[in-house]
Amino acid sequence: MTSSTHGPSWGAVRPGGLVELAPLPGIHERALCQADSVTNDPTLEELLERGQSRGVPNSPLVDVVTVTYGRADLVRKSLDTLLTSCPAGVLRVTVVDNNSPDNTPEVVSTEFPQVRLLRRTDNPGFAVSNNQALALTTAPVVLLLNPDTEVRWPTIEHLVNQLKNDAGIGMIGCRLLLDDGSFDHAAKRGIPNPFQALQYFTSRILGRKTGNYVANHVSETGVGDVDALNGAFMLITREALNTVGGLDERYWMYAEDLDWCVRFRDAGWRVVYDGRVTALHVKGASSGKRRNLRLNYHFHRSMAIFYLRHQAPSNLGAFNVSVIVAIWARFALVQMATVIINAVARLRAYGPRQKCLDL
Repeated sequence: MTSSTHGPSWGAVRPGGLVELAPLPGIHERALCQADSVTNDPTLEELLERGQSRGVPNSPLVDVVTVTYGRADLVRKSLDTLLTSCPAGVLRVTVVDNNSPDNTPEVVSTEFPQVRLLRRTDNPGFAVSNNQALALTTAPVVLLLNPDTEVRWPTIEHLVNQLKNDAGIGMIGCRLLLDDGSFDHAAKRGIPNPFQALQYFTSRILGRKTGNYVANHVSETGVGDVDALNGAFMLITREALNTVGGLDERYWMYAEDLDWCVRFRDAGWRVVYDGRVTALHVKGASSGKRRNLRLNYHFHRSMAIFYLRHQAPSNLGAFNVSVIVAIWARFALVQMATVIINAVARLRAYGPRQKCLDL
């Protein structure tokens, strides 16, 4: 695919085009400010002019889509960081709330009245709710942003310029830092085969992160094509979105971002990581640092769906059976380990309480 074949449709929206922000204090502020030094190129006015979709007056330059489930504190920080850093009229933010157990919808509606809020009475999963919001977008650029991610406008502006300057890029992401200041290696990923996945999980047990999964061919602050980006921050063009379609709704949670990246590349679009600009990502903010039974199940189920869709067709049937068995064996082992860890934690917490009662 050449760049002349697929250029971002800065002035057109096709009907049927279907298809979510990174954390900050101290080290967070420093990371977010890194964006300012590399932001250049066309003026904001020029981009806004080109961003007016034909037949859609007042369409913004970027539509931002966020799906929330609890953690109103992080949602507030994410939206505040984004909206207070950008010029008026540049962004339009849509939040889909998946029946949060806390006051997240009230925080969004009362503190951020400029945000379009879609309140669901169920939790159909990440892909379904993103698609619901993506179907309402009209801007030439769309950002999927996690509610546990904080990003400022200069980072987005820099990446929008990269999309404008290279029409072959369908999706672009940035450097993600975790809340402790370390690099989130999932910001740039390879798509591992079963043997590489085994190598990666083994290396994690040993305290290292190696293998094809972390896309070592592109440095943390470098720029280059990668197999996949992290779903916490994915900036895409309208034309690529219209070509590829939305997230696969068979994934309730996990791996839908990997699947989407594969489909972008299969359709001839480049998926690019740009580490010159940064966002902050509080990983697992809504799901927790340790997955419960339901999330653990969906994590492994998504692994199986992804394998069967993208890798199994090129392998022998017997090998495919062994891979699926291995995925669910891992699920059983991880769940068993989680139960033991939780039991030990409860015993440790119970001990000091019992001593206090004895006194």
